[in-house]
Amino acid sequence: MRRVRVAAVQFEVGRDRAANLAACLRSIDRAAAEGARLIVLPEFCNHLSWYDETATARRAACRLGDGFLNAIAARAVRHDAYVKVNVTVARPGGRTTGTNLLYAPDGSLAAQADKLVLMGAEGDHLDPGTAAGPVAGTPLGRFGLYSCLEGVISEVCRDLAVRGAQVLLNSLNSFAVDEASLHIPVRAAENRVWVVAANKVGPLLPAELLPAISEGLGVPPEWLHGAGESQIVAPDGTVVAKGPKEGEAVVVAEIDPDAADDKVRPDGTDVFAARRPSLYGAIVRPPCARTAPAGAAKLSAAVVRGGDDEPLSALIRQAVDRGAELIVLPELAFGPDADAERVMSELAEAVRGSRALVVTSVREGHAHVGVAVTADGVVGRQLQLHDSTRHRAWARTLGEELTVLDLPWGRMAIVVGDDALYPETFRLAAIADADVVAVPFTALELWETELGLLERSAENRLNVVASSAGEGLVLALPADFTLWTRWDGPFTGRISHPLVTPAGGPVTVATVHPAQAVNRRVSKNTDLVEDRPWKAVSALIEPHTALSEPHTTRTGMESR
Repeated sequence: MRRVRVAAVQFEVGRDRAANLAACLRSIDRAAAEGARLIVLPEFCNHLSWYDETATARRAACRLGDGFLNAIAARAVRHDAYVKVNVTVARPGGRTTGTNLLYAPDGSLAAQADKLVLMGAEGDHLDPGTAAGPVAGTPLGRFGLYSCLEGVISEVCRDLAVRGAQVLLNSLNSFAVDEASLHIPVRAAENRVWVVAANKVGPLLPAELLPAISEGLGVPPEWLHGAGESQIVAPDGTVVAKGPKEGEAVVVAEIDPDAADDKVRPDGTDVFAARRPSLYGAIVRPPCARTAPAGAAKLSAAVVRGGDDEPLSALIRQAVDRGAELIVLPELAFGPDADAERVMSELAEAVRGSRALVVTSVREGHAHVGVAVTADGVVGRQLQLHDSTRHRAWARTLGEELTVLDLPWGRMAIVVGDDALYPETFRLAAIADADVVAVPFTALELWETELGLLERSAENRLNVVASSAGEGLVLALPADFTLWTRWDGPFTGRISHPLVTPAGGPVTVATVHPAQAVNRRVSKNTDLVEDRPWKAVSALIEPHTALSEPHTTRTGMESR
């Protein structure tokens, strides 16, 4: 065990380069005074991320080895610390990138990573990165670098984690409150790594342009400030330290980077060893636009979790009588030893005379199989894709693909049991143009329902209906989603977040919106599915490597 004191700092950035550098140095000094050996700064520390033209963006950008960056490197030397800063960088050939830079205690540039996925107006004048950033091996631990929108989708963080990163360093330039509540902590939990995330505070846009930009963006001007809440998150998704929503702050915690090498969940499953890279090929292939037509505007869905007093068939009938057309039960709702044919017959009888479809899972020989049943019988089967220690004694046959069913109200995938733990599963569903995902599963850790399923819905624009013996969720896609468009409701600070209905009893009925899955464009220039960084995350399809032999890289480029 090695204990490392780390810090995330938050402050305001404007268009005055000297003032911005002073804020960086002041914050580094404050963090070092609290004993931090690793210090993470926000995104775009050199300038506001708004430019009137590409030439302006290039003039405002840093050059490796310039005075701004040399001063950052000198502070790393002074405080014997690693400092991660994010700035725009003028690259050869006229390219200007948003770039993460990690300076070592000797002042050298230990690692750099260009932002792979740009958000909205960033794409007007900046260029996306073209290659994955390294995992930097240091005496303090193995660090992966990313920034802001790269954490609103799963691929960049997942790629770093499977290459052995123990601590992910996130620099943000965001007014969205769902960064702190969802997108930052979920990356820690799903990858079982530490995350140190630094966001901005204060105005994110030039004051004189704020009214016009606010009108076009569709966001009230009072919301266009950095949302703060910089934080440090443990591998189980627990936020161990968090800053305020407003004002400069230094957030400090002591962490054990080596704790991130433990990828075993409570039932004994190693969730990295159990990944199925051979199934994830679609994620790293060139994206295609959605071709499936939109589903229904609304669908009544139910989570049925069973009760002590009534049989499942009666509860299913209650859901039908309340108008539910999709009903999801927990995995193996009738028990692991129940006869599969008898279960499916009972389900068909329970929905007789209705259009309802009910989903659970059964044991079929040596396979754990999700089933979709109507009054006419079984209309879909899905074998579990990933190994699970809980079922290993009998579930030895795994599926080889994720199937999407065409139904009267849209396209549905079934995610069976522990397949719900893997971001790749839901990404495959989105790539296959699913509208709704039914999840019969068993939750073992808090993050699975508090963070994991919410993120699977948000980052893929999927409606999710999930049922576990202890809890369940109905996650519906909101119509208000794309920035730079007119919203029907008031802006609440959230950009990419589902509408959440937690299960409140044996039967919970709520409405989901299959048609909204067609819209994945979070802002102009940015589609959450089509703009995934497919070229740069090939590690997702490489065979598992034990974390005792991580893929680590150190770049030795001097910054001074």
